[in-house]
Amino acid sequence: MTKTRTSTVSRKTRETDISVTVDLDGTGKADIETGVGFFDHMLDSFARHSFIDLKVRTKGDLHIDAHHTVEDTGIVIGQAIKDALGDFGGITRFGHAYIPMDETLSRASIDLCKRPYLVWKADFQRDKIGEMDTELFKEFFHALAGNGGMCLHIENLYGENNHHIAESCFKAVARALRMAVTMDPRLGGKAASTKGSL
Repeated sequence: MTKTRTSTVSRKTRETDISVTVDLDGTGKADIETGVGFFDHMLDSFARHSFIDLKVRTKGDLHIDAHHTVEDTGIVIGQAIKDALGDFGGITRFGHAYIPMDETLSRASIDLCKRPYLVWKADFQRDKIGEMDTELFKEFFHALAGNGGMCLHIENLYGENNHHIAESCFKAVARALRMAVTMDPRLGGKAASTKGSL
């Protein structure tokens, strides 16, 4: 019987109360409630393009701003993905994607190696998209990579529309992650590493 690659992680602090459920072998179902509309839109897109079923319930201190809500949600999604991967055995490990959106092109590369790192190269000409501060996109991906054991490189190659830049980055990460978490039967459940484990 094949082990299900699912996880539910909860985290509660004085700033946020978050529950996340992931199914790495899902169909991209999204059930997202963070209280930040544009962030919900990005996570919905992330789920659909990664084929990871994602349920997120976040209650944060939005009367202050969205920083804790976005960053802490990234922490918990990362923890849930890492937990669902178990020992990371048998996965393709590496993934990459280029995503065009009209005038915009972004790319993401990922190594699920348990050695977290983020390279972020995306600039925005607006401070906010909807009610979400554009500086929070980096905070989200930093938290996701750090808690998910991901070496993650994200770069917006060019673009003008800030919505397109943000969304193409989320979609690129989703598609790269979809590739990386895919099981490779040729590995026989072993890690894709000369070390024998990750």
